[in-house]
Amino acid sequence: MNPPSHFSLLVVDDEPDLRTLYELTLLREGYDIETAATLEDAKLHLKDRVYSAVITDMRLPDGNGLELLRWLEDNGRREKAIVITAYGSAGNAVEALKAGAYDYLTKPVDLKQFRAVVASSLGRGPTTAPNAAASSLSAFAAATSNVSAPLVSAVREELVASQAVAVAAVVAAARASKVAAPAASDIPESPALRRMAGDSPSMQHVRELIDKVARSMAPVLVSGESGTGKELVARAIHEVSPRRAQPFIAVNCSAIPEQLLEAEFFGYRKGAFTGAMEDREGFFQAANGGTLFLDEIGELPLSMQSKLLRAVQERSVRPVGAMNESSVNVRLLSATHKDLAAEVQTGQFRQDLYYRLNVIQICVPPLRERTADLRVISERVLERIARDANLLPPPILTRDALVHLARHPFPGNVRELENLLHRAVALSGGETIDAYDLGLPETVFTDSAAQELDLITTNTRFDVTSLNPAVAASSEAEVKEFTAPGNTLPKDLTRYLDDVERDILIRSLERCRFNRTAAGASLGLSLRQMRYRMARLSVTVGGDAFDF
Repeated sequence: MNPPSHFSLLVVDDEPDLRTLYELTLLREGYDIETAATLEDAKLHLKDRVYSAVITDMRLPDGNGLELLRWLEDNGRREKAIVITAYGSAGNAVEALKAGAYDYLTKPVDLKQFRAVVASSLGRGPTTAPNAAASSLSAFAAATSNVSAPLVSAVREELVASQAVAVAAVVAAARASKVAAPAASDIPESPALRRMAGDSPSMQHVRELIDKVARSMAPVLVSGESGTGKELVARAIHEVSPRRAQPFIAVNCSAIPEQLLEAEFFGYRKGAFTGAMEDREGFFQAANGGTLFLDEIGELPLSMQSKLLRAVQERSVRPVGAMNESSVNVRLLSATHKDLAAEVQTGQFRQDLYYRLNVIQICVPPLRERTADLRVISERVLERIARDANLLPPPILTRDALVHLARHPFPGNVRELENLLHRAVALSGGETIDAYDLGLPETVFTDSAAQELDLITTNTRFDVTSLNPAVAASSEAEVKEFTAPGNTLPKDLTRYLDDVERDILIRSLERCRFNRTAAGASLGLSLRQMRYRMARLSVTVGGDAFDF
């Protein structure tokens, strides 16, 4: 298979005039163009060569564009795919985006938008060719001698308007350029992806979806409870996409007053209203060429939803006070903690906008459903807190603290965990964080916590016994004795562990003549930690006796 030239494109369409129109439009942009009239012909071209992108019509004599998209996916090809659909066939467009298309265009194709979408798929801006010599027009005429007159006229107007170079000159320049396109391995690792800690199956699925959807222009709806990290997912999509060098604009829709929404989203012109002293761009213009992330999209009022729908459909916006619309090239990502499908049923959210935004959905799981990730998330958060506060090395969670965290339902998810750990670092003032420092109430195990507790407590770094070698050895012996063949498992793990801990505290107090400070020190605990454990387990010292 021959190596790819600089931005080589394959155009697939069964109409000769349209193939020529697309070819001439793209040749003047400096691309190396090849064409195919059928699905089978396109596959033959792809078997012989690697292209930067494939532009295909939806309807072909021997199949359709979706079959070509599936063929590219099945063969592990990395060509970007742009699908051209019949006017008004929104269902086909959505299906194409779900099948992996980078973007879609509707017929009749607007050539300006066509060039912009192709340039965006390749991670470059549309180029304007230098002035042509007088002989270039004759070269253009020779190249189009067999093309219908209306088509030649349309393309000629495009060339003259932009002072494009002649077809023959552009083709020669394009074929002379052999600079390789950026490889996938050259894409830098996303900081947002690095911050998405955890290896649970649900988080692995989220990462796989991010990698897939980042290659296309398909709108993505990120759903999940508050505090799960929806904006982090959106940033990761942007940072691994071809738009990573362009702006990422994040907007909290619930934080903007309703009367200012239109001006904030689309901008305004000087004098449009009282206080408009100068022209100002909106969020769409600021994100042009990049990604616009609309957080809490479900909070938009119905009046603004209709205006947003038009901007998404037409890919153009009209600033407040302006007479004309201006086109924008924006990748749209949105997020919500609401059930938008239910909102549609109750009339609180427009159905047509819902289907436009929900082409691909990524559901971010709540923290209580991935308790196995709790340890590594806590580690990352503590490292960041310690780095910001210049407290190195970062403090370590004891086993008891981690068990307490696993018991907590976390209605605020990762955001709540970060707040808890910030407070714990401030209160502990030491190298370890214990359950007492977290300030959590005694809670009941959730099902997921009970199932995954063994995954958390097996890490010796978080085991309180690892703080004292003598206690660690005795505890290990007790565990081996308990797990010996023939011994039964406890019916109530929480009660069993409390009994073991209570027994250790009693024996330590007896050995230290009921001196709580000395007993705690022998176990690697401070006096405050010792008092907390005794209170939690109802161990009280009355003379030489213990009351339970």
